[in-house]
Amino acid sequence: MHNFEKLKIWQKAMDIAVEVYTISSLLPNDEKFNLIHQIKKCAVSIPSNIAEGSGRNHNKEFIQFLGITNGSTFELITQLILAKRLKLVKEEIIQPVISQLVEVSNMNFSFQKTLKENIK
Repeated sequence: MHNFEKLKIWQKAMDIAVEVYTISSLLPNDEKFNLIHQIKKCAVSIPSNIAEGSGRNHNKEFIQFLGITNGSTFELITQLILAKRLKLVKEEIIQPVISQLVEVSNMNFSFQKTLKENIK
């Protein structure tokens, strides 16, 4: 088991989730049950899956949850790009968050690799 609160990847993912909630408040109300809901769901899913995986009994299970985390990360990137392309939010607001998500994804792949090496 890992203490997820001490994991740098979890801390960054939590910061992103807070930022995404702020950004979602800028979106038009008619997107409340569509894009806003999806964006928030993905943003929460990223740190949540890291935390859930860290509580599993084996690193293999943790790696599986980190894979789900990557899926949510790329899904959120796509949704933010869509919001930008629909001109719902300015690029200068979206781009820093996308850069942070790419960083979390890179950290995640490295973390998975390290966990896999410790299984052997």
